[in-house]
Amino acid sequence: MRSDALGSGTSAVEVTNVSPHGLWLLLDGRELFLGFAEFPWFRRAPLEAVFKVDRPQPWHLHWPELDVDLDVASIEDPARFPLVSAARRRPTTDD
Repeated sequence: MRSDALGSGTSAVEVTNVSPHGLWLLLDGRELFLGFAEFPWFRRAPLEAVFKVDRPQPWHLHWPELDVDLDVASIEDPARFPLVSAARRRPTTDD
């Protein structure tokens, strides 16, 4: 019995467009928008690096030149994955 090489069943991902507001990905036959407000790592990134995206797992996207890893769920619903810390602020001597 022979099995496929690891990762061979994962479909490709492609950055299809970049605008001043964000970028679009083609993923599983659908186009997803990553706004720079929700995904700030891409705002000032070189275009060449933005277009180099890998999909090591069906739920995982990786931009190797930017050291950015995203779960597909965070792209589908960024409100569920806010970029703010839930940690409490420690009081300072000025408080």
